[in-house]
Amino acid sequence: MTWQVSRFQIDLTSPKVMGIVNVTPDSFSDGGHHAMPARALRHCEKLLADGAHILDIGGESTRPGALPLPLDEELARVLPVVREAVKFGVPVSVDTYKAQVMRAVLDLGADIINDVWALRQPDALSVVAAHAQCGVCLMHMHREPTTMQAQPMQGDVVAQVLDFLTQAARGLQAQGVSRERIVLDPGIGFGKTVEQNFSLLARQGELLAAGYPVLAGWSRKSSLASATSRSLADLATMDITARMVPSVAAALLAVERGARIVRVHDVRETVQALAVLQAIQ
Repeated sequence: MTWQVSRFQIDLTSPKVMGIVNVTPDSFSDGGHHAMPARALRHCEKLLADGAHILDIGGESTRPGALPLPLDEELARVLPVVREAVKFGVPVSVDTYKAQVMRAVLDLGADIINDVWALRQPDALSVVAAHAQCGVCLMHMHREPTTMQAQPMQGDVVAQVLDFLTQAARGLQAQGVSRERIVLDPGIGFGKTVEQNFSLLARQGELLAAGYPVLAGWSRKSSLASATSRSLADLATMDITARMVPSVAAALLAVERGARIVRVHDVRETVQALAVLQAIQ
């Protein structure tokens, strides 16, 4: 199994680790830490030294309650980092839903578009479809960031996510994009309850029935904090880095259940845990 992206064919017979590079002042986990291009690029280098196979660069926070970012500001944040990151010789993904940003980063040599809106925003689908071979990750999101946790999903979340992602992938293929370019992300935390998020992990095998590789993005999500806190007081005072161990555990479980890519903040620890899993297989 391979993932065809702009400059690479990524071998997914072994799981791949996508390192998160937030070029934002307000991301839920590490906002502001890498907001300047030089700091973001140093972080890229650290993630690669820690064993990341793919870099995922994002300039707009999509945490619950986040407001949309103006186009010019997102371009100013992302383009200087992408321009240099493509020189590292690894696949570069850009986390964006705006067609103008997609077009600009692909022109700079980015390999993957990682879209929380699954190409539902104006012209996004046509930008990806017009590209010769960029990779794309289609994610499920219920509602949109400002309201998704105020009114989370109801009913059988797995069936709904599978139906949405399957239709999104088929719609993209109908525009001429080969299935080898497409990866699916169930969107952990994007409009789901804690219980629904864990049901997506427990029943992840059902998502694989669609026939596309699955990307799992559990890293530092609040559901992990909810599962590991003994009380509401613990949850309120938990430092974000305290979610590292449960994040690694969730990534390991996702891979064991068939995920081919895990998107993580804690690259070194995740790579080490996956090495143990691979040693027993």
